[in-house]
Amino acid sequence: MEKTCFLFAGQGSQYPGMGAELAARFPAANEIFNVGSEILSFDLLKACTEYSAEELAKTEISQPAIMATSLAALEAVKSLGISPDMVAGHSLGEYAAMTAAGMLTLEDAFRVIRERARAMGECAKHQNGAMCAVLGLTAEEITAVCEQTEGFVIPVNYNSPAQTVIAGEADAVDRAIETFTAMGKRTAKLAVSAAFHSKFMQPAADDFKAAIASIPFSAPKIDFYSNLTGELLTDTSDMPSYLAAHLVSPVQFVKELNTIQAAGATRFIECGPNKVLTGLVRKTLTGVAYANVENDKTLDKLAASL
Repeated sequence: MEKTCFLFAGQGSQYPGMGAELAARFPAANEIFNVGSEILSFDLLKACTEYSAEELAKTEISQPAIMATSLAALEAVKSLGISPDMVAGHSLGEYAAMTAAGMLTLEDAFRVIRERARAMGECAKHQNGAMCAVLGLTAEEITAVCEQTEGFVIPVNYNSPAQTVIAGEADAVDRAIETFTAMGKRTAKLAVSAAFHSKFMQPAADDFKAAIASIPFSAPKIDFYSNLTGELLTDTSDMPSYLAAHLVSPVQFVKELNTIQAAGATRFIECGPNKVLTGLVRKTLTGVAYANVENDKTLDKLAASL
């Protein structure tokens, strides 16, 4: 049987104006922003529509804003009669995926993301970390360069066979970039102030785990695939520990996409701002359909393809 996987993007996918059209068109989408605003104590839709790109990029703002926009897009796709058979997210996107799978109530999802963004934002203030995408080399080749580079720098996001993100000390990341440039390979530094998914985030992981210890998680109602292992998540008995480990561990997205396809997924729909994950699907898998929904135009395009 053909299956559909819904994907949810991570931090860095945000842009001013995201979510506005969906909130105006769908009452259920608008309510997501209202619930988030109440829990976060700031106007989430206003942040998406009126904040500058720089203001929106702040961790404490971007994380809940991206999640709200992703969940709004989920409601829009459901309006077409499409429901996911399985879900996956990239880094921050796992929280929208958990909500879509019924693991968190909407209210608790915003409570969890509020604590994650706070802990990560605070941790970033006390380090000089950086992240950079490296294009056109295998993960093994990138790992070899990192190992030969002075200072701490490691691969942290295995995004596609041709793109891996490295993270570490800012100086070490710059030295690695010099090596990749000398090899004739393209790099793109990420607009972040910390080395996410590395040991540098351990203080945030410890803080975050304690902060969400009392929030209830349910078993997923549909299959949920994990960044941590690249496999189906089968043990949800201690999600605070899982999510703390998630903050300091690489994102195994290539393995995850291959696992999802092997489980029968023939269509991938990315819900949320931009179409970063749609691009990664295109570069990683063959023989699958893909689409993204982030506004009226992309929703209508998907509807016309049905």
